Amino acid sequence: MTTVHQEHPTHDHLHGPTCGHTAVQHGDHVDYAHDGHLHREHSGHWDECEPGGHVTHSGHEHQHGADCGHASVRHGDHDDYLHDGHRHAAHEGHWDDH
Repeated sequence: MTTVHQEHPTHDHLHGPTCGHTAVQHGDHVDYAHDGHLHREHSGHWDECEPGGHVTHSGHEHQHGADCGHASVRHGDHDDYLHDGHRHAAHEGHWDDH
């Protein structure tokens, strides 16, 4: 089985614990929030690591915002909030898992 991934071209910056970008645990790897999207190291280069599809986080009554206590990362045209090992994004009156 071949896994298709989108390589991030001309990414000269090396991400790591002291690079200054927010690290987000994502399954078996760490993503770094950079320039409004997420990067992950893969076989000597950096890939875009964006969620596919639309996954609603059901039963999420907590309202994220500037004072909610969860770290936020810019993701395209919105902010994601880091919560319970994943990212939540506001979407049409509910929260999505990213």
